[in-house]
This record gives sequence, C-alpha cells and structure tokens, in this order.
Amino acid sequence: MRSLAIDLLKIVLALFVVGLHIHFLRDSYPTVSYLLVNGLFRLGVPVFLIITGYYFSYVNDFSKLKKWLFRIFILYAIWTVIYIPLWKEGEAVTNIVFGYHHLWYLNGTLFAGILLFFLRNKSPKLLILLVFLSFICGYAIQYLGNSHFFEGKANELFNRYPMYRNFLFDCFPFLTIGFLIKKYEWDVKRNPSLWLVLLSVTAVIAEAFVNIQILKLSKKESVDLLICLLIACPVVFIYFKNLNFKTDSKILASISTAIYFIHPLLMFYVYKSENLFVLQHADFIFISSLILSGLILVFLNRRLKYLL
Repeated sequence: MRSLAIDLLKIVLALFVVGLHIHFLRDSYPTVSYLLVNGLFRLGVPVFLIITGYYFSYVNDFSKLKKWLFRIFILYAIWTVIYIPLWKEGEAVTNIVFGYHHLWYLNGTLFAGILLFFLRNKSPKLLILLVFLSFICGYAIQYLGNSHFFEGKANELFNRYPMYRNFLFDCFPFLTIGFLIKKYEWDVKRNPSLWLVLLSVTAVIAEAFVNIQILKLSKKESVDLLICLLIACPVVFIYFKNLNFKTDSKILASISTAIYFIHPLLMFYVYKSENLFVLQHADFIFISSLILSGLILVFLNRRLKYLL
C-alpha cells in the first residue's frame, strides 16, 4: 500500500515548482509573489529530495545502486532529448552536464545518490555534519551572488545556478536527511503536530521576508537555498508520512512527476507564443494543457515505462 498523503503532497509540491517557474503574481503583487516564489514554493524540491532519500535506504548493495542509477539516468536522457528545441541554441555543454532548467534535479539526485551510497554506513553525527556543511557552503555562495558582493566576472560566476544549485550543495543535504529519517526511524520516534508544520513553514516565508527587507536582496533574483528549509522540509515530510491514509494506486504520484517534467515545455510554447488569442488566454491554456498533458504522460508511461 502507498501513502495517499505523500502522493497528495507530491501534487502540491509539483504545483509549487510550477508556481515558482511562472513567477506567480509577480506583475500584480510583487512582494507577495516574492514571499511565495522565494519562500513557500521553495519547499518543493527539497521535500521531493527527502522523499527520494527516504526510499534510498533500500539501496543497500551495488546491484540495487546500479538499478537506481540506471532509472534516473534514463529519465534524464529522455527528457534532455525532449527539451533539445529549448536548449540547443544556448549553452549546450552546460545544459547537458548540469541539466537544462528543471532537469538539474535529476542530474543532482544521481550524483548525490552515488555520494550518499558510499557514506551510508558512516555515523549519523558525521552525516548530519556533512549535511550542514554542504548546505551552508551552497547558501554562502548563493548569498555572495545575490548580494553582488563581488564585481565583474567573479560576480557573474557566483550568480550562475550550478555554483550552488548542484548535487553537493543542494541535493546531497536533503537526500541524506530523508535517508537518515528512514534509517534511524525518526518518523516513528517523532510525530510533529500540525502547529509545528505551520510554524516551520511560516519560518520559511519569514526568512524570505528578511531577505528582501533586511538583507536587501533583489526581488528579481531567485533564492533556492533557505536556512529554514533544513527544519521545515523534514517536519512537513514526517507529518504527511505519518498520516494514515493509504491507496493502491500510483496515479497521483505519476501525475505529480508528469507535471514536474512537462510544465517548462508548455510554459515556453504558451507564454512565449506570438499568437494573440493564446496570449489573451495564456493562463487558462497553460493550466488546461498541463492537466491534459499530465494525464497523457501517465497513460503513455504505462506502455513505455521510462517517461516518469
């Protein structure tokens, strides 16, 4: 039996990712948009990584690791090919090595999984220390970039996403947190209340507020790494994991994956269309096509197996 609560959470997380990519409410309510896009919605990817890390605990020998890596690599290769029309004219090498747009997640998960596999038997104290150090390194690089601490080429370098949004500084910490939750049964020993969930999520939004009001970061620049995510994401995951709702169907999880993979392609063809009718009804067309495309991908995946 699957956890229905986790599958529903995945749908919400996928929609969070969509929301941050379309810069939800940016034109009408820029401050609210920032608190959502660079606050609440940033829960999406880390919680996905924690979920992946939780089940990575079953990858306990090299043969299972090879199957796990093959699965991720095939997904990455297929979707990289699908997105060729969008990245072939840009930095092709960077897009292949680090992953085009949202596909960095697969690339990062793959290499973070390899690193975690070889560290999996280390003490929890060491793993927690590595989680903290790797995340803080990424956070520091991101902040130096967003605050434009440097000038010239150094500033340009620190503002490149792969500098901090990568397997080591982003994926490894949260993948490891999920792994530790399962291995040491933190989800069994701890059952956070809804109030704790709401408090931790509010802290994430509050940190985003601090970023623009106190640290004076630009509202036009993305912030992927927030300190409060280290607490909020595992709390959210454990809370939903412990909700006793079960299902036999995998369709919700498949739909969430489909939404994640297909939405940038739909964004490109809808919001960058030169057709006046499309532009006038862009939001409706995008949402409708996202739902339809998600269902089609789920149907195709039942026959092709490697799309989702």
